[in-house]
Amino acid sequence: MSLVWCSMSELALRQLDNELWEIPIGSVPGMRVPGRLFADAELLAAIERDHSLEQLGNVATLPGIVEASLAMPDIHQGYGFPVGGVAATEEPDGVVSPGGVGYDINCGVRLLALPLDVDALGARREPLVHELSRRVPVGAGGRGAREGVAGADLARVLSLGPRALLEDLGIGTEADLELTESGGRLPEADPAAVSARARERGASQIGTLGSGNHFLELQAVERIYDAAAAAAFGLEPGQVTVLIHSGSRGLGHQVCTDFVKRMDAKLAGYGIRLPDRQLSCAPIGSPDGQAYLAAMAAAANFAWANRAAIADRVRHGVARVLGVATARETRQVYDVAHNVAKLEEHGARRLCVHRKGATRAFPPRHPEIPAAYREVGQPVFIPGSMGTASYVLTGREGSMRRSFGTTCHGAGRRQSRTAVRKSVDGAALRRQLEADGIVVRAVSSRGLAEEAPQAYKDVDNVVAVVERAGLAARVARLRPIGVVKG
Repeated sequence: MSLVWCSMSELALRQLDNELWEIPIGSVPGMRVPGRLFADAELLAAIERDHSLEQLGNVATLPGIVEASLAMPDIHQGYGFPVGGVAATEEPDGVVSPGGVGYDINCGVRLLALPLDVDALGARREPLVHELSRRVPVGAGGRGAREGVAGADLARVLSLGPRALLEDLGIGTEADLELTESGGRLPEADPAAVSARARERGASQIGTLGSGNHFLELQAVERIYDAAAAAAFGLEPGQVTVLIHSGSRGLGHQVCTDFVKRMDAKLAGYGIRLPDRQLSCAPIGSPDGQAYLAAMAAAANFAWANRAAIADRVRHGVARVLGVATARETRQVYDVAHNVAKLEEHGARRLCVHRKGATRAFPPRHPEIPAAYREVGQPVFIPGSMGTASYVLTGREGSMRRSFGTTCHGAGRRQSRTAVRKSVDGAALRRQLEADGIVVRAVSSRGLAEEAPQAYKDVDNVVAVVERAGLAARVARLRPIGVVKG
């Protein structure tokens, strides 16, 4: 067992095995459980450059937290919780914390598989990327804020998620719902718990991509690692796919804002003391805790509907460039959520599992996996960056024993947006990506620079740690051939 001192946080990490490190109880005053991190030495060197490990120790002070506060190998500094953080709390003392979910509630990814390979796509690749960028509104404001799905009933979307779009507007299919985590709906949702300001911000944003790290990426299956799982997911070598990364847009951001402020004002009344007020929280069973869970669930349903509407626009773009038959056969592989707090059964315990920048990774035969995938495990998607690979994986039993059925959601930032803008010229980056065979459509060179590949950790390394730790196993590697950024 080795001891490593982390430079920025000045915390001592104890190595438990090749992929697991621990912040011992007592390292941060008030810790109730240890903090644990999945990483190797190379990733640890990148992780310790910010204050994410200090945040991991702070999370371990939350009332009712069980076993450990956890961090995935893509961990980086966030609001309250680190991005890549996981915490499970248990009633009667357990709390729910909006900082443990984040501002982009149910930011997540949806993978679509087209019925053709990259060779058959050929010269139509650039027209397809252009058509997708034309059809899917992007950006924090501008046209992306004005071009949501017309006729969508917001209250029904908040309550039912993408099923409301299917029943009311014919958007999506029953198969899409089946192949979405939780069927695309958290039943605890209560539209009345969502503020008028949040509704106003989200009303016109269903079917819009947003900005920041959100993207729509055209990819090709570069390598298959698990033939049986790939066959179950409908993936073949060379196949063209589309990966959609977006969330709850302004509505989710406002829900988080509303409840951080509300819970911060109530901390003393609940007798809760925290090392960081960004961890503001309330007991799960309290009126404030229940109201947050109801509003968060509504925002999560909105996010699933948003990705369903984006997928519908993708299919229309495919129809325009590749034909109606190709669009009709463009199928959804799966849709997974990041940034949620879910009430789950883990053994004899009913826990509130916060996953912030982390995703479920349930193993084969878990009852919540769609029947078509139950024997191979839940699909997991770990995107890299727009210049590197993304991975499809399956959940493994180790995730249930070690991380409450969770793995990471991406490569994870190694540089802040401000820092990377100082070293990367967006126009030059665009030229380099296109020279590498990646068609780029982006609103601004500045936004492109913020998401430069060098701003992220090595996704191959991150995935290797996940696999060695037994959280998930590789199925396929996808390489980018086109990207649309906000």
